[in-house]
Amino acid sequence: MRTSRVFSVKDTSKVKEHLLTWGRQFQEVAWLDSNECDSKTGEYEAILAVEAFTAIKTDDVAAFDKLKEYQETTADWIFGYLSYDLKNDVENLSSRNFDGLHFPDLYFFQPQKIIFIREQQVEFHYLRMVDDEIEEDLEEIQGLEVQTKAEHNPVEVKSRLSREEYLDKIGKMLDHIHRGDIYEANFCQEFYAENVQIDAFSIYRSLNEISTPPFAAYLKLENFNLISASPERYLKKKGEHLLSQPIKGTARRSENPEEDLRIAKELADDPKEQSENVMIVDLVRNDLSRIAKKGSVQVDELCKVYSFKQVHQLISSVTAEIAENVPPVEALRNSFPMGSMTGAPKISAMKIIEELEESKRGLYSGAVGYFTPDGDFDFNVVIRSILYNSENKYLSFSVGGAITAKSQPEKEYEECLLKAKAMREVLTNL
Repeated sequence: MRTSRVFSVKDTSKVKEHLLTWGRQFQEVAWLDSNECDSKTGEYEAILAVEAFTAIKTDDVAAFDKLKEYQETTADWIFGYLSYDLKNDVENLSSRNFDGLHFPDLYFFQPQKIIFIREQQVEFHYLRMVDDEIEEDLEEIQGLEVQTKAEHNPVEVKSRLSREEYLDKIGKMLDHIHRGDIYEANFCQEFYAENVQIDAFSIYRSLNEISTPPFAAYLKLENFNLISASPERYLKKKGEHLLSQPIKGTARRSENPEEDLRIAKELADDPKEQSENVMIVDLVRNDLSRIAKKGSVQVDELCKVYSFKQVHQLISSVTAEIAENVPPVEALRNSFPMGSMTGAPKISAMKIIEELEESKRGLYSGAVGYFTPDGDFDFNVVIRSILYNSENKYLSFSVGGAITAKSQPEKEYEECLLKAKAMREVLTNL
């Protein structure tokens, strides 16, 4: 089905810049970049997939069934996203909050052209109908002048909630926790701008340069744009092996090395942050146990501190072996939405989230990634991400955090502002 060509390169960082610049011309673009952070568990340094041959775009009704049929029928590489609101397909839930973005709930495409970068090599995997363009495209990519960072008019971002409204909502969430309705829930707030025109490609490059996260993504599907600096993996499948790496626990970085080490140690030792993480690890273990071989679910890392340019994070790694005769899409269906963005118990938390949040989450706290022809997959968690509809010129990003019985509303608000910092910077040209 595909023709493959492999070329050796000396400077993969330069090739990545050229590839990304070349790819922006297409109507459908998926760019996934590990920023050399994910060498232990990542398959590729970067992937560019462009120009749809086929595609699926749908709302939440029977969305996973449609995706399963599409994935099995194409039996090829497909790239795309799952929005948070597919929760309504998995459980008897609904999404009634305000939606300014109007993204489809699920969108995947089968690219005509895929280019992989790994281990000083560039691999072209083209459908046979366009494989005669490999040499021509390579020459064009090599000859490109990489665009310098484009300046843009500062985007004035508004908050959907005032500080007082946010604190009031957290108070109500804590009431639910103290009544025993839930143990933990992830509460999010939206920042938005209306009637703005941005170059999503340039904003992505700036955000990625500031953050360099392991699960960065730039997605353009028609007028729907995702600019993602995600540090979190949702779920990966390779053969029978499943890996989930939930994040719970955030602390700021410091330019002073001694202070930075102290902050990281305080995060590692913080009982509140640890308890948040452990609750979500238990939820992930429970989700995976539904589609895993008996006794195969393991916690390989618990509450380990990982440091990124903007923040320190507590990350755990949960692994499992998928049970026989479980289709790949079922592994996603049974663990979606991811525990780090919902809470525990999961369904109760999602109901309370819907009641208290003001905006429909949409692609935020969903997942972006790919399936291979063999049915393997790798998906991130869409956080630290800007969403933009170029047709109605609506821009949005959301931030949130886990609320537990030990949460202090003012500190939760400050954590939200910390998570929003990089996105604000690239939008306001600071």
